[in-house]
Amino acid sequence: MELHLLDRGTIRADLNFALDAEVAAVKSQQSPELIYDDYAVWNLLIDHPEATILWDTGSNPDAESVWPAPLFEASAHEDADEHDLESALAAVGYGVDDIDIVVQSHLHLDHAGGLYHFDGTDVPVYVHRRELEHAYLSANTAVGGDAYLTADFDCDLNWRVVHDDRQLLPGIELLHLPGHTPGLLGAHIHREDGDVLIAGDEAFLAPNYEEGREMGTSLVYDSQAWEASRRKLEDRERRSDATVIYGHDPDQFESLQGTL
Repeated sequence: MELHLLDRGTIRADLNFALDAEVAAVKSQQSPELIYDDYAVWNLLIDHPEATILWDTGSNPDAESVWPAPLFEASAHEDADEHDLESALAAVGYGVDDIDIVVQSHLHLDHAGGLYHFDGTDVPVYVHRRELEHAYLSANTAVGGDAYLTADFDCDLNWRVVHDDRQLLPGIELLHLPGHTPGLLGAHIHREDGDVLIAGDEAFLAPNYEEGREMGTSLVYDSQAWEASRRKLEDRERRSDATVIYGHDPDQFESLQGTL
């Protein structure tokens, strides 16, 4: 089973989004300098003996024009057009037509913006039930989150709805990790040459997982569920000595390139 990290570019945003109160005013320094930082955007190509799996579909290459202006202002994916899905797949020797299965960890606009490639096809798209419900509610009402675009997922897709932890294929378990969103999915990939745990946006950066540093309130739907999901991943890591992959950590992304 071969794993390939796909480079989908870089989002730039305030570090406080990922590390709550990383930069905070105090009496002696009431105007601290904020940190505007890089966040990696990636997908994962899993070449399994039974199927070629794409984990997430990344941002729409036209993010600057299709994302709501306030969202792009807060989390600018300026190079999305330079790191489109076709180019990212081609860089590791694959094409969109090679994909047999898509797994959407969740349906935020930086993760589901490439689903249009599978519109009208029979390629199964796995998503958790709570995520699909929450995405439609959020995109079409004043309730829910603000990082969902109806156009990303309201199309002719072959949805396969996940209700709980389940085996996707031999050696690949899908894990329900609510917290960042109600239906966030991660995965436990069992391999002879080392297990991999996909934490995804359960932990934007390493300190979220390794130190239990909570993300900012705009990135956490349910704090108690978030902490329970982190403990669930920690338990699996202890039992399997797996490599844990975070959602947007640029240093980890660079270090893992070509090593999985």
